[in-house]
Amino acid sequence: MNYKLKTFIKVAQYSSFTLASKELNISQPAVSKTISKLEEEYNTTFFNRSRNSISLTNEGKIFLDYAYKITELFEELKNSFLLNEESVSLEFNIGLSTTIATYVIPKVLAKIQQNSNNIKFNIISGNTKDIEHKILNQELEFGIVEGKSSNQLLRYSKFIKDEIVLVTSTNNSNSKSSISKKELSEIPYVSREVGSGTREVIEETLKKNNITTLNRVITLNNTEAIEQYLHYSNSYALLSIHAVTEKLIQNKLKIVDIKGLSFEREFDFVCRTNYQSKKMDLLYKLIKTNYNF
Repeated sequence: MNYKLKTFIKVAQYSSFTLASKELNISQPAVSKTISKLEEEYNTTFFNRSRNSISLTNEGKIFLDYAYKITELFEELKNSFLLNEESVSLEFNIGLSTTIATYVIPKVLAKIQQNSNNIKFNIISGNTKDIEHKILNQELEFGIVEGKSSNQLLRYSKFIKDEIVLVTSTNNSNSKSSISKKELSEIPYVSREVGSGTREVIEETLKKNNITTLNRVITLNNTEAIEQYLHYSNSYALLSIHAVTEKLIQNKLKIVDIKGLSFEREFDFVCRTNYQSKKMDLLYKLIKTNYNF
């Protein structure tokens, strides 16, 4: 169990740095320093401090709830003989589609490893078709992908929702704040490759809206390359909101609304239909909990 979470829980339980330090058998300054580091890490204040007392802030109450959930999950791992202080490192091989591997999961896995140095991850990334193929061939047990296939040999479970948005460079002097469906088929468009989960969702949505063609000027196989291309052109691309958030904040990209059209999807956990693994189930819980933590 991560000592920072354990310290936080004890301080919250006792509403006292002194009593928490006695319970943990460490000095009061060490307890105070640990809490200060946690608050700095999450850029918030977890405790109201006065001369004679402390109490949880609203943020502290929310954090306490997640701290309990995470420590319970690690206790479950420990009790399942999958993980304890003396054990050999527990390794997970996870397949992630490109957008998820780059923009969603790194911070989640980092948080999990903050709670235990015993857990290690090997990440295999590729487009959705690549990951599903590796799972079916038993090269991977578990993955997180963009969208679902109709293959009955695969089982999917919801992770989080995603929205795909139309973006262009802020330097594009020809862009408008919104366009029609007809204009969407005319603007210079940068596409992901065949096999990309993002491309499949886009094509399915376009088909439902009777949009049969796009003015595709280039096909690229990753989001970073697309963002670079947009920077040096007046082209447009449909990309995950998770992938472009940082560039939007930096004012390097801007969203162009498409009147009467939206692209929504889910990121899903995927494994073989009949595959059962307690280790995988616990990893699923850890990822879901830490994503919201």
